[in-house]
Amino acid sequence: MATEKEHKFPIEKTQQQWEESLSPEQFNVLRKHGTERAGTSPLNSEHRKGMFVCAGCQSALFASATKFDSGTGWPSFYEPLEGSVETTVDSSLFMTRVEVHCSHCGGHLGHVFDDGPKPTGKRYCMNGISLNFVSS
Repeated sequence: MATEKEHKFPIEKTQQQWEESLSPEQFNVLRKHGTERAGTSPLNSEHRKGMFVCAGCQSALFASATKFDSGTGWPSFYEPLEGSVETTVDSSLFMTRVEVHCSHCGGHLGHVFDDGPKPTGKRYCMNGISLNFVSS
């Protein structure tokens, strides 16, 4: 697990370029590792067939078929698309969690936990503001 500062991503921008291309809320989550308030994302109720993509670089991250209602207030998935995400250890807030980043731009998406449904047993708990939905 590489940290964002140690790793070069295929899509790189300066802080000013990120600030110009993202809303302040998206910048806070994707570039500053913030968290949106639970239950605020319209993507919680998105059930159409399609793809969830990174709001920072539009790279595909999760197929709609892997989305499930975790009851947490954040869009949750049991499996990302192959090669679409990377993880780092997050030891902030007096706990250790596994942080999920877009493998293309390094944007912070959320965290992954081991309490998800079959077949993976994983819960990729994502900030909805870090995602866009593209219907198919």
